[in-house]
Amino acid sequence: MGDAFQGFDTRLKSIERKRAGMERGYVGRVGKDGLIVFRPKRRQGGISLRGIVYLVAGFIFFKAVIIAHLGAGLYEERLAQLAQGSVVEQAGAAVMQPDAVSAMFASKLRPFLR
Repeated sequence: MGDAFQGFDTRLKSIERKRAGMERGYVGRVGKDGLIVFRPKRRQGGISLRGIVYLVAGFIFFKAVIIAHLGAGLYEERLAQLAQGSVVEQAGAAVMQPDAVSAMFASKLRPFLR
C-alpha cells in the first residue's frame, strides 16, 4: 500500500511540475501517432532595453572613475599609448575616448577619489 501511495504522489508531483511550466503558455502539437501533446512555450531570449541602459550607464561610470582617478592628462597619455598597439587595443582606445557625460561625472567624482 505504501509503494502505491508513493507512486501516486510521484505522478501528482510530475503533473504539477508540467502544469506550472505551462502557466506561461503552451503549444499543442499532433504527433505521428495522432496524439495531441501540449508542451510549454519556449522562453523568448533577448536583451531587454533596461539591460542595455544599465550596461551603458555602468560603462560611462567606469570611464568617469578612471578619468577622475588618473586625471585628464594622464588618461589621455595612456589612451595615446593604447592607440599605438594592436587592432584590439586601438578599438579599446576608440571606445575609451572621454565623452561629455563621463567627463562631467569625473569632475564630480574627483574630490572623492583624491
